[in-house]
Amino acid sequence: MTLRLLTYNIRNGGAGRVDSLARVIGSCAPDLVVMQEATRPEVVAALAGRLGMADWRGRAGHSLACLSREPLAHVAWHRPRFSRHACIEIVPAAGAVRIFGVHLSAIHAAWTERRRQFELRALLHGIRQHQNGFHVVAGDFNSLAPEESLDVGRLPARYRPFVWLSGGRIRWRTIQTLIDAGYVDVYRRHHRLEPGHTLPTWDPHVRLDYMFVPAAFGDAMTLCDVVQHPDAAVASDHFPVVAEVRL
Repeated sequence: MTLRLLTYNIRNGGAGRVDSLARVIGSCAPDLVVMQEATRPEVVAALAGRLGMADWRGRAGHSLACLSREPLAHVAWHRPRFSRHACIEIVPAAGAVRIFGVHLSAIHAAWTERRRQFELRALLHGIRQHQNGFHVVAGDFNSLAPEESLDVGRLPARYRPFVWLSGGRIRWRTIQTLIDAGYVDVYRRHHRLEPGHTLPTWDPHVRLDYMFVPAAFGDAMTLCDVVQHPDAAVASDHFPVVAEVRL
């Protein structure tokens, strides 16, 4: 049995873009979708109806929401200490895997990278009871993996000063923190050389969207790809990431 899992930042609630978002999501035929910036429950409900999803969960003003092809066994929001956004905990009806959707603080700067580390460590502390079980941590981490680089010249002009104020260089540690905690970067496991950029859709040059599993369950993730659908640039500024989970 497999579960097709999608993580997708739908940008600013997704209002006015339901059709294009539904086309992008539908092209992946997902069983479960974890969404970031899904702050408008009416958009989440509309997407569920358009895609024929049996279950959806969203809360006004909360970034994390989800869609599911089957009724869900459990959904809860948790706001770890220091975190700007609550994470979402999802247990599908099959119950064989637990998914934690995350959306870490934005802006490329040294001090925001430190904040993302605080947020991530708080999340890991909060889910420590599940550390030995099969779980996926997925979402928009707003951080680069250690071996990847940021082309400051391609950032929007309004964001470049944050990098300059950081001394022109950011020590990317958030993703390394997860790897040091025993997690596997699922996309990188399947694509050693491809960049996998997920932002922005009109000029992709950074990878901010990830899926991670404990190393013991790495083989259960049978694929992981960035979804570059023709409507992606209209739907959002992020490309979604899709994976298949063998249960």
